Amino acid sequence: MAIYGVVGAGGLGREVMPMLKRMIRDCDQQQYYFVVEDAYYSDEEVNGYPVLKLEEFIELPGEKYYSVAIADSNARERIAGILEDKAATPISVYAETHVGLESNTIGPGAVFANFTHVTSNVKIGKQFQCNYYSYVAHDVIIGDYVTFAPGVKCNGHVVICDHAYIGAGAVIKDGSKVPITIGEGAVIGMGAVVTKSVPPRSVVVGNPARPLKR
Repeated sequence: MAIYGVVGAGGLGREVMPMLKRMIRDCDQQQYYFVVEDAYYSDEEVNGYPVLKLEEFIELPGEKYYSVAIADSNARERIAGILEDKAATPISVYAETHVGLESNTIGPGAVFANFTHVTSNVKIGKQFQCNYYSYVAHDVIIGDYVTFAPGVKCNGHVVICDHAYIGAGAVIKDGSKVPITIGEGAVIGMGAVVTKSVPPRSVVVGNPARPLKR
């Protein structure tokens, strides 16, 4: 019997768990757990699923699979590293209404929520999170641990580097004429319209997107 753990019992985790169960055939023959790190987390179950500490999940006998349902990309990277070291296998979760077309490469551990769309000739790294109503158009390259909030519109010929966060409703212009790169660790604010490249670890907001004044 396979064992599945959704890491994170907050809002995202509670959204990912039913998507995972609907994706797995013969789901009644599997075991499902929420997995948490917080030593002070006191709930014994969430939405009817048992809650285990990370070390308890690691110690379970059997073939283990996991999805890290945590928005913080650095936490995703750290927890995925711990679990992979302990021979657990990352699983990508695809909602029933997700659409993926041809010639795409998707890294392990992705989450594609309902009404997401990846068109063609897209390369995506590991532990990508693509929230509701977001799309990735053709000829886009996305690094590791990137997060799309709900309603992101990423048009073609864009490069998004590791750990970038793209806020809800943001639009990234097609880069076929002028290449657009979103730098490592950059944050694109909610509703921003990105028309040119964004430096690493910067925050941009507005239409057109400009560096946030601090």
